Amino acid sequence: MEGGGGYLGGRRPARLRRRRPPRPQQQRRGSRRRQAPPARRHRLDGQHHDRPWPRDRGRARRRGGPDRQPGRGDDPRRGDGGAVGDDQLRGDLRDLGAGAAAVRLTAESLADAPVVAAVRGALAKPEEVWIVGGAVRDAALGREVADLDLAVAGDPGTIAKAIASKLDEHAFELSAEFGTWRVMAKSHGWQIDVTSLRGETIDADLAERDFTIGAIAAPLGGGELVDPYAGLTDLTDRRLRAVSERSFDEDPLRLLRAPRLAAELELEIEPRTSDLARAAAPRAADPAGERQLAELRQLLGGPDPLRGLELMGELGVTAAVLPEFETLRGVEQGPNHHLDVYDHTIAVLEHTLEVEADLERFAGERAAEVEALLDEPLADEISRRAALRFGALFHDIAKPATKAEFNGFVGFKGHDRVGAEVIAGICKRLRASRKLTQHLQGLTLHHLRLGFLIPEMPLSPRRVHAYLRATEPVAVDVTLLTVADRLSARGAGPIAAPEMVAAHLQLAREMIAAALDWRREGPPQPLLRGDEIAAELGIEPGPELGSALAELEAAQYAGEVTDRAGALQHLRR
Repeated sequence: MEGGGGYLGGRRPARLRRRRPPRPQQQRRGSRRRQAPPARRHRLDGQHHDRPWPRDRGRARRRGGPDRQPGRGDDPRRGDGGAVGDDQLRGDLRDLGAGAAAVRLTAESLADAPVVAAVRGALAKPEEVWIVGGAVRDAALGREVADLDLAVAGDPGTIAKAIASKLDEHAFELSAEFGTWRVMAKSHGWQIDVTSLRGETIDADLAERDFTIGAIAAPLGGGELVDPYAGLTDLTDRRLRAVSERSFDEDPLRLLRAPRLAAELELEIEPRTSDLARAAAPRAADPAGERQLAELRQLLGGPDPLRGLELMGELGVTAAVLPEFETLRGVEQGPNHHLDVYDHTIAVLEHTLEVEADLERFAGERAAEVEALLDEPLADEISRRAALRFGALFHDIAKPATKAEFNGFVGFKGHDRVGAEVIAGICKRLRASRKLTQHLQGLTLHHLRLGFLIPEMPLSPRRVHAYLRATEPVAVDVTLLTVADRLSARGAGPIAAPEMVAAHLQLAREMIAAALDWRREGPPQPLLRGDEIAAELGIEPGPELGSALAELEAAQYAGEVTDRAGALQHLRR
């Protein structure tokens, strides 16, 4: 495993991966069967964590684990279990020859994690606490364990406060409904969630989780892992398997989480789990919008959003969560395009990832500045990088609604403007913030603008100013999007010609540099105030004065005026 010593390493380095064939199923030796979990009320699960993926993917922190409601039991050891229930997914048989090594190395990796040692030292009775969910999975994969989910027998608030006191940090209640507290150890870069036990035993609690790879617990005080559903074996086999036949019915958000985890961890969704997901897919839109957005941001912001989207489509989840996106399928385009709108959109996302990965090619000597900009947090726990990927997904969202023939050619007049309106509806449904909504609207509204300037190259300073003013504050972002869009149009039309593509890339590099300067320095400081212009020109405050101020700014940016006298003379013309 690159960057870690986990037993379950071996992530493929390529960003755009091919699907691997399923492993042959083998008889699972010595397997123990667990009793089906009893019927229970709906429970909210899903990690609250949403941290950016670091460059070293081999040491990536998790961007949200499978379930949020951890538990513990009277005995942390694996019991013999009872008769298998009808709803337990045990159809896939596999070789457990390496299971003991996986368990040992996972336990050692957890024990060596600084956050685990710190938490253990803060508690008087660590044996009453279990590490659950994504931390165990990350340890098995050889990833850095920096976030912990703890299941406790006692009061979670008391335990969270004890941890916070030891670390000289702050603890707060995250969810009164589910008895969850959070410790933000910012000085260490740790996040620790503490949740009260649900269920009489740790096995009963793990039975409520979504997938077997998240239904694993490790006693904080040391001891054997609790893995009643062979989650470590499924990790070894790169398989995503639901704990229960009722998993998706109990929380339909898991329909989004399945493709996200499969893409993030390079897993194959087990056939029966796929069947269950397809049957439940229409319910994927049932969870609260912000929960759907949380999964989408992790999928699109993760290491392989293309596969995540592919799996969403295969399972029928896209049609429920993003029906507007599904309408792009089969919408043919004009001669500049070689793909229909849906496949073109996927190609734009793929080229967006290519642009991100090779900024020196597309942004030139300003690549480091663009990298820093993309890493900035934007809104709703989404970075500008992830927002750019959302923008790639939505940029042509209104083409089905605006398709028409013009002089014998297919066109989509106004799809940028109508697309911004469609995005407003999507973001409202997902309960996105106003800032994120406006950012995504801006990307769609302006994604055609740079292409229209190609025939005017080299651009005058005034044309550059007009572009920057119109696209602010998404000038850099939307310029990158136009590059991905242009690279994805490879038809026989004129804008797909190699010389036009080369011109677009050159103009994009120049505009990115200008946009970064504008972002750092801002527009020119006006040589005249509005009241001075009004007095000198004898005009009242209103649109005419606004036009005069805008003209002065453009003239200053273009270097046409440099002092007050010149500014007044320019405005009097």
